Order: sequence, then structure tokens, then C-alpha cells
Amino acid sequence: MSYSSYHIISSIGNTPLVQLQKIVPDGSANVFVKLEYFNPTGSYKDRMAYAMIDEAEKRGELKPGMTVVEYTGGSTGTSLAWVCSMKGYKFIAVSSNAFAKEKLQAIKLFGGQLELIHSPTGEITPDLIPRAMARAQEICQQPGTFATRQFENADAVTGYSAIGKEILQQLPQPIAAFCGAAGTAGMISGVSRALKAADANTKIVVLEPAASPVISQGVKGNHKVEGIGSGFVPPLLKLKTTQYDEVRAIDEQEARAMARLLATKEGIFAGTSSGLNVVAALQLAKELGPGHNVVTVACDSGMKYLAGDLYQ
Repeated sequence: MSYSSYHIISSIGNTPLVQLQKIVPDGSANVFVKLEYFNPTGSYKDRMAYAMIDEAEKRGELKPGMTVVEYTGGSTGTSLAWVCSMKGYKFIAVSSNAFAKEKLQAIKLFGGQLELIHSPTGEITPDLIPRAMARAQEICQQPGTFATRQFENADAVTGYSAIGKEILQQLPQPIAAFCGAAGTAGMISGVSRALKAADANTKIVVLEPAASPVISQGVKGNHKVEGIGSGFVPPLLKLKTTQYDEVRAIDEQEARAMARLLATKEGIFAGTSSGLNVVAALQLAKELGPGHNVVTVACDSGMKYLAGDLYQ
């Protein structure tokens, strides 16, 4: 289904790309950040949510009257609740108390039904997402349900590839490196596909929390960086079309400090995963030196984290 330029769905994408002005050390490459919190629900997950629903409709897998089901850390749930409300589907989200209250509230605000998996410590533990996945699978045994399965759904890559295409239009200069944290790995897969097609020499760096370096070291651990570090290697990272050159584990405390620094020094108000992305981008900028360009993304809005301790 096509939408007019006046429909709210058409506001997904075409987000700004800005250059960091104050926190990049001398002797470093230029650092650019794509502000994905300009999407309608304040997250780049809007791109994925719409692609998963739209492509399923095109294939006839999702039909009017069906119920959409997903396990989510909150932002995907918010995005799916929003898209489903626009398209007239019931939506059930399986999430956890480990994720920001603002996200869980937004799911319900957009009409989603919310079921929570309890985390005793309030942290993202290695078994938390698998438990949520299992519960979502149970729900999907009911007739008339459709599971989007964000960790396995290649339609997500299609939705995220637009980020890479937009970056190429916005920055018509060689891109030495792109880095991004892996949640479902849909974003890094989609962006890498677009950037590598334009220039095979662009270095793609996958990021994860140092407390749970599953991709780089095979080690699981607890952390509080929402949206990434799910405790297993994301299946989308294993696609033949996914190209990356390196995996880096980034310290969570550095990421949290960077999120606050971005707000006070650069006017970029985003969450911990965005701070983690910029920590890595600055590392790459220092290694590459002047005359190069490094790009990353601000995944979601800092407004989603005001009730927690990130900005206390």
C-alpha cells in the first residue's frame, strides 16, 4: 500500500546526518552521526517495524483481523504498536521490567497489549530474551496470529538498508568506516549492504557491550544497554549478504558517560546504545586520522530514558 506525503507513515526515514563539533579530539577523522530519533516514535526501529509488516502483507502472510506478536526490549514494541495502530492490527508485545518504563508505557499508549517477563535484578541477563522469545512463540500457537520475529526476519534488513542509502546521499565523500551496535543486527546488516555496494573499502565495525561480548568472545554476561547484547549471536549477522570487518566490545560506563556528554556538548539527546556507538566512532576516528570520515547512528531518543538512572 502506498501512502501520500501527508500520511504519518511517510514520516519514517530521511533523518538528519550531523557532524560532531566539540568532542572529537584533534588529529582525528571527521565523525558524523545519523539522528535516528527523528523517526516518528523516536527510534530507528520504526524502519524495521514498517518493513516487517508491509512485506508480510505483500506476501499475504499478514491479513486483516490477525494479531501481530513480538518479543521486544521496548523500542521495537513501540514501533510495532504504532505501525499496527495505523494499519488496524491488534498487537501483543512480550517484554520485561529490565527495559525503560517509557518504552513500555508507549507500547500501551499506541494500543498494544503488554506481557512482562520478570528480571530479578532489573538487568538484561543472557536468558532474558530467549525467555521472551519462548513466550511469544507460545502465544503464536493461537490461530490468527503473526510473529514478526525481529531477530530472524530478513525484512528488517530491507527496512534498515535505507539508512545506508540516505548516508550515501547526505555525505557524498568517501566513508572510511561505519560502526553500530548489534541488537537484532538488522541495522548493521542493512547499512553494510548499502555502503559496501558503494565502496567495498568502507570498514564496517559491529559493536557490543563489553560485559557481554558474545559475538567477539563467545562470553555471555549481564548489562543494562537496552536494545543490544541479547546473549546470543544474532542470526541476521550470519546472512551471506551481511559484510563486516571487525567486532568491538565497548565499556558500558563509557557509553553512559558519552550519552550525557553528547547531550551537554553536542546537543544530541540519545540513549546508552547511541553513546556506545559514538565511543567506538571516536576510537575509529583517532585511528584513521584527519582526512577520513566515520559515520554512526544515534539509535533512539534520550526522552525514552528519563525515568531511569542514565540522566540522573
